[in-house]
Amino acid sequence: MQFLVVDDSAVDRHLLTNLLEELGHQADVFTSTQGLIDKIAAGNYASIFLDVVMPEQDGYKFLRTLRSNPATAKQHVILYSSKKTALEINYGLKRAGANEYLVKPANKETLTEVLNKI
Repeated sequence: MQFLVVDDSAVDRHLLTNLLEELGHQADVFTSTQGLIDKIAAGNYASIFLDVVMPEQDGYKFLRTLRSNPATAKQHVILYSSKKTALEINYGLKRAGANEYLVKPANKETLTEVLNKI
């Protein structure tokens, strides 16, 4: 499967893309949400791993933009964040509209668990 990883942290991007590749998947990588709507609309991604805390636009705001665009509204999105309280996870899933939530740092087990839901 093809995934899109959007994260401003080089360490987190590297870890996640390596795990995805070890599991036999491919990943495109972006460091910000700049210009992503067109890329997502044109791409065929099984899911997007979206960081919540980023400098230019946070993941929640970008996710709302993604959901409001008819070309990208149904795109599967996994929030990938170090925010891990029940309140933050619930907000990401219920209010922001993510399909799944993966707490950083991921490992093979947690990543596989999320990927099995796609």
